[in-house]
Amino acid sequence: MSTLPIPLDTARAKQLSAEFGLKGDEFDRVLAILGRTPSLTELGIFSVMWSEHCSYKSSRVWLRTLPTKAPWVIHGPGENAGVIDIGDGLAAIFKMESHNHPSFIEPYQGAATGVGGILRDVFTMGARPIANLNALRFGSPEAPRMKRVIDGVVRGIGGYGNSVGVPTVGGEVNFHPAYNGNPLVNAMTVGIAPKDRIFLSAAAGIGNPVVYVGSKTGRDGIHGATMASAEFSADSEEKRPTVQIGDPFTEKLLIEACLELMATDMIVAIQDMGAAGLTSSSVEMAGKGGVGIELVMDNVPQREVGMTAYEMMLSESQERMLMILKPGREAEAEAIFHKWELDFAVIGHLTDTGRIVIRHKGMVEADIPLAPLESEAPLYRRPTAETPKQPVLDAASIADPVGPLAALTTLVGSLDLCSRRWIWDQYDSTVGGQTVKRPGGADAAVVKLEGLKRGLAITTDCTPRYCQADPEAGGAQAVAEAWRNLTAVGARPLAITDNMNFGNPEKPEIMGQFASAVRGMAAACIALDFPVVSGNVSLYNETEGRAILPTPAIGGVGVLEDAAQSIGLALKPGLDLVLIGDTKGWLGQSLWLREIAGREEGAPPPVDLAAERRNGDFVRARILEGTVAACHDLADGGLLVAVAEMAMADGTGATLTAPPAGVAPHGWWFGEDQARYVLAVTDGAGLVAAASAAGVPAAVIGRSGGGDLVLAGGSSISVATLRAAHEATLPALMEGRAA
Repeated sequence: MSTLPIPLDTARAKQLSAEFGLKGDEFDRVLAILGRTPSLTELGIFSVMWSEHCSYKSSRVWLRTLPTKAPWVIHGPGENAGVIDIGDGLAAIFKMESHNHPSFIEPYQGAATGVGGILRDVFTMGARPIANLNALRFGSPEAPRMKRVIDGVVRGIGGYGNSVGVPTVGGEVNFHPAYNGNPLVNAMTVGIAPKDRIFLSAAAGIGNPVVYVGSKTGRDGIHGATMASAEFSADSEEKRPTVQIGDPFTEKLLIEACLELMATDMIVAIQDMGAAGLTSSSVEMAGKGGVGIELVMDNVPQREVGMTAYEMMLSESQERMLMILKPGREAEAEAIFHKWELDFAVIGHLTDTGRIVIRHKGMVEADIPLAPLESEAPLYRRPTAETPKQPVLDAASIADPVGPLAALTTLVGSLDLCSRRWIWDQYDSTVGGQTVKRPGGADAAVVKLEGLKRGLAITTDCTPRYCQADPEAGGAQAVAEAWRNLTAVGARPLAITDNMNFGNPEKPEIMGQFASAVRGMAAACIALDFPVVSGNVSLYNETEGRAILPTPAIGGVGVLEDAAQSIGLALKPGLDLVLIGDTKGWLGQSLWLREIAGREEGAPPPVDLAAERRNGDFVRARILEGTVAACHDLADGGLLVAVAEMAMADGTGATLTAPPAGVAPHGWWFGEDQARYVLAVTDGAGLVAAASAAGVPAAVIGRSGGGDLVLAGGSSISVATLRAAHEATLPALMEGRAA
């Protein structure tokens, strides 16, 4: 058997390295590490492991500044997903990941395999998935192919999640022309496991068998990680072969087989085969464990004829896992996977060499030291340029062209605020029977834990237009809004996962956006005791030099001791409406400014983290003591939109008081000041008194009842009229009619 791989011709290797995404100095580093020219398989392994998608070489220096610890954090970043203690001997395991580039090229499969991949990240740690969410950003529906992308992504998410039997309980959708060439598809999964039965990925035990389970390996997805680490150009359609193909029914079998095996003591380590497939899973497992690994490609289950070692190592075929088993337990494990009609193969063993060795057909195809691949990948501190600050806009200086009720009707029917029912009706949000708060009914989804009173609240949040104007304030606001949404259903926020979606990091202005957003996120996480336990970075979201809006999407998880205590946003008649928080009428970067005044400018609303904490803690305490009938946080569209959404949720109207002196009326109704909530209660005066005692700004602003939304002075609009405008937009759009 050959002992050294057959090297490529040096000129050919250099040419291929550039095609594979390696910079010239990175290729020189490969030569220095190996002391020779690499083989094709070795070059492929280096290129994917050192890709931005796998190595985070531009972002690691900033991500390390995020707070990741708390008494309830069991495992933070570095594992397949984050793990937190939620009480009753249980842990919540969760993460959010992007599948942006594949979803633009092939929307259905790109989105579907994004769901499948994040499910595997969670159940590979021993958790049964209980909820899926998503955060989607689309371009202008009039842009070429965008309706096809919207339709395919939504069907892909629903098709995979519904088939695998995990409810899709929440998410968010925004539209902006900046996403015309790069829509964002961020998928989040939450699972539950006994906190003393968490499975990790670090390989251990020299000689222990390396086992492949799941589906067979094909040629789909080869160099998918490389494709996700580069800008798109006019030829993006040619990258269609790099998109993986998913099979949710096989994924369901894989979940059950893995969880059955995890009930035994056979597993030493386990890892999902995600981006970069067998390469990343084997390198990361061995690297974390400080051991070597030797793989024999002849033993890899293959669904296509004549596959090479290079193809098998870089394939991103779906529904596959890699395990390290205790020696002598292979037959027992194989019986479990064969029962579930899944492939099972021993494809190698651990060594003490600190190297990854790949053999195929009697030849050594790769022999690489692991440390440079796994823990010593290139690390860049790229130049940054600060985003110029925009001026603060005075609401009183901005003319109101239409009046509050006409503006409200336009806003609730706008793309960013219209009903998402067309989307969520394609998702099964109740499969499993534990969903307490479904999409549209509350500020966060609530899922009860089977057999217990305890529940989890889950949300995804980000306001990219704020991040574009001021990335630091926008990063803080994204975390704060996730915290508010969990609070608004009565949950105690515990931790977040993030999905950092940005443009080309080699441009100082983009790297500056990233660094500033991380600073804002870190400040908010510290102030709100809301650590980051997992996440994902997606860079190079640019097409022909045009970048997306900076989008640091936040997935938040909180706990309720009793899920029955959670509340929604729907109004009932005869309740006082109380506004919590201070309102100055901030219109900079607001949806009113964009949709009504036709302007996208100004500083975004400031984020007072002390006020967020104080106001939110007060609101949560009132919810848990049972004195709040409905609650809604104020975000896009401001106060009047929030009240309208509460009214439309159940058809109950409200009569509202006049704006206070000193605040421009359109600023009062539509300003997007932060740290605010509307609460519906039986005793508004009592709530205001309690708030005053706690140092929390509060005021009674109206009373619920009737079927109209009535403003001071008598102008009104029926809730039914608002609901019709709210519900019509997406169905009309996707049927090809004007909204």
